[in-house]
Amino acid sequence: MFSVVALPGDGIGPEVTSQAIRVLTAVSRQLNLEIGIQEALIGGAALDQAGTPLPETTLENCRNADAILLGAVGGYQWSDVEVALRPEQGLLGLRKALGLYANLRPVTVEAALADASPLRPERLEGVDVMVVRELTGGIYFGTRGRTSTDAFDTCEYSVAEIRRIARLAGKLAGKRRGRVTSVDKANVLDTSRLWRETVSGIFSDEFPDIELEHIYIDAAAMFLLSRPATFDVILADNMFGDILSDEASMLAGSLGLLPSASLSGGGPGLYEPIHGSAPDIAGKGIANPCGAILSVAMLLRHSMNQDAAAEAVEAAVSETLRAGLRTPDLAYGEQRDRTVGTEAFGDAVIDRLEKT
Repeated sequence: MFSVVALPGDGIGPEVTSQAIRVLTAVSRQLNLEIGIQEALIGGAALDQAGTPLPETTLENCRNADAILLGAVGGYQWSDVEVALRPEQGLLGLRKALGLYANLRPVTVEAALADASPLRPERLEGVDVMVVRELTGGIYFGTRGRTSTDAFDTCEYSVAEIRRIARLAGKLAGKRRGRVTSVDKANVLDTSRLWRETVSGIFSDEFPDIELEHIYIDAAAMFLLSRPATFDVILADNMFGDILSDEASMLAGSLGLLPSASLSGGGPGLYEPIHGSAPDIAGKGIANPCGAILSVAMLLRHSMNQDAAAEAVEAAVSETLRAGLRTPDLAYGEQRDRTVGTEAFGDAVIDRLEKT
């Protein structure tokens, strides 16, 4: 039996995760797959019930699973908690403990949603980007400190950390359009200079047929808006990748649309929508479940080797959007009067899946 641990988390996390689980269950029925799904606590929900954002039982369950499906963590009610106990530390701790060093964030644009993007439709034609973000190093995990007058956060990278993420980006590019854009700030930062030198060496030695370019983070942010279709695979460190992938989500029209996969060298993968917990709309039944459902597609593809099933899920989401169903975050103009809720959108996706 294939085992999945679901971590609904906080805010809208439980709402979108429930729809993702319904889709995964529907797919398993169609393919006669045995999939066992168990839920566990993480983030603020775990802090409230267990006194820690990452209980040992949750970590142990995740270590023993084949894949992990996460909703979101965080919320206003935990904003005054000490840093070590904040909900986000549960996710950071899980990534570190499982060695989830690579975050994959695909960005495509549905033609039916072109008007939802702040960019002109002609600039969105042909957009198909894969952001590959290093996930367990850099400034988010470096030494930090603060006094009443000063603060510091240390960004550190090793050659080994850079090599393994660069290698993954090269492999992905070989299955796509053969182009990698590596993002850094090598004109200012020593970590970026090491990043650029190491990435260049990996591609020269192991991926000579892949086109590699290096650009600074500020240029990358600008080009992602001015010529997004020219990107294939974007390779970036932890912080730059975090920023660029959220910026790229606006090409698609909403944070709620996009999935992600966090992968290790061989353990369970972690799959989650890129959006946050959105506490302002939690409990209202209007959250967009697309990112969570498409995360199931990534789970099927990367952890279960079920490419056809993954494509079926992606097609069902696309067809639902083309049919005009919109959650409020995607509605504009007259569409605001014809929106559907989280569960209704999930119903529509499952209905299309069951007809394939």
